[in-house]
Amino acid sequence: MSSTSYTVVRMRDSDWAAVRSIYLEGIATGDATFETEAPDWTAWDNNHLRQCRLVASVENRVIGWAALSPVSRRRAYSGVAEVSIYVAADTRHKGVGKALLDALVAESEQAGIWTLQASIFPENMGSIALHKAWGFRQVGYREHIGSLHGVWRDIVLMERRSMVVGT
Repeated sequence: MSSTSYTVVRMRDSDWAAVRSIYLEGIATGDATFETEAPDWTAWDNNHLRQCRLVASVENRVIGWAALSPVSRRRAYSGVAEVSIYVAADTRHKGVGKALLDALVAESEQAGIWTLQASIFPENMGSIALHKAWGFRQVGYREHIGSLHGVWRDIVLMERRSMVVGT
């Protein structure tokens, strides 16, 4: 699969089953999220910004997704969002994540988002490298911030400030 063989488009509600399946693959790695199960559609839909949801697909198969969640409901933080990006296990390391994050940054700026943040397990070096490549910088390291399967885990806190929104 080359980078030209897939497309990145806005997520449709009908993409949910594939998005959920890819999310479950990420959960199974133990290094993608503190979540241990995927939410139902209503919960996922309510917790993600409507205008910044993307899928990558090849031959009508969703192979990755990216979406933003508000970090707070307070008005002052209306331009700050948390990044989620997941790629199907059999299509990782093929540029899908790069294409999704590139499109997500553009969509976020069109939506008036001035800061993107990501909380990444330090063991997830691929995700850290991906975010660094798109201008994210490490702004913190949170030790034992949460427990996953009885093990206290740390996270690397990264953020990207827009150069066009909120300047």
